[in-house]
Amino acid sequence: MRTVAGAGMAAAAVILSACSSAEPSAKPTPAPPSPCESATFDGASFTHCVATPGRHTIHTILGPKGGAPYRSLSQLAVDRPSKSHEVAFAMNGGMFDADGRPIGYYVEEGEKHHSLNTNEGWGNFHLRPNGVFYGDAAGKWHVSATEAFERSVTDRPDFGTQSGPMLVISGKLHPGINEDGKSLKLRNGVGVDARGIAHFVISDEPVSFGKLARYFRDGLKCDNALFLDGSVSSLWDPEHGRVDGGPPLGPLIVVEKSAKASK
Repeated sequence: MRTVAGAGMAAAAVILSACSSAEPSAKPTPAPPSPCESATFDGASFTHCVATPGRHTIHTILGPKGGAPYRSLSQLAVDRPSKSHEVAFAMNGGMFDADGRPIGYYVEEGEKHHSLNTNEGWGNFHLRPNGVFYGDAAGKWHVSATEAFERSVTDRPDFGTQSGPMLVISGKLHPGINEDGKSLKLRNGVGVDARGIAHFVISDEPVSFGKLARYFRDGLKCDNALFLDGSVSSLWDPEHGRVDGGPPLGPLIVVEKSAKASK
């Protein structure tokens, strides 16, 4: 005759057997890597941010429609519409005048605000060749020297910003840039590698043009890279709670997390 205790043990055994034969629970999907990470190159400290086609979209932003330029990343952060895609990171994006408006080629959401600037002049922007960072919002991003851009690009891109000088041109350093010159400043730039990934770099300490250029060429394997600015260089990195302040800015490059990537 089966006792009550024996019946309980038998029931427990059935439950355990059922549990052991069940399918294992699915592993949680790992979080994507942070778009911005600390990096070191040739003894200098940088922050390296990556935009990947399919995971991110890229936009140029000057200010609210019909309004004055934002002039800071904190203004941009405060004024983001509530239904906007999540920002992966943002960075200052090209040379500008005293009012914060671009002095070279500038396209925002397919609308051209300034034509290509091929004038002679002084300063970093006119250290020829300068160049253009441009492309479709969702991918096919490029950095081209201004002359090459003028010859080959006929269709208006979704975004575009002209700055200068070029840091790396077809795998070679800009001819006017030393390997590691004496002028040291906070600097930032953008390059695109052979896979179509856009690399954004801002130095965390004063560095030379040459060191920044060599980081793009040798460290990040970007055959073409463009200087965005120096001294005013700024980054908004929401994931790490970083919003740089400083002197007034002009055009901004905003990298958003793609709606497809978030599904």
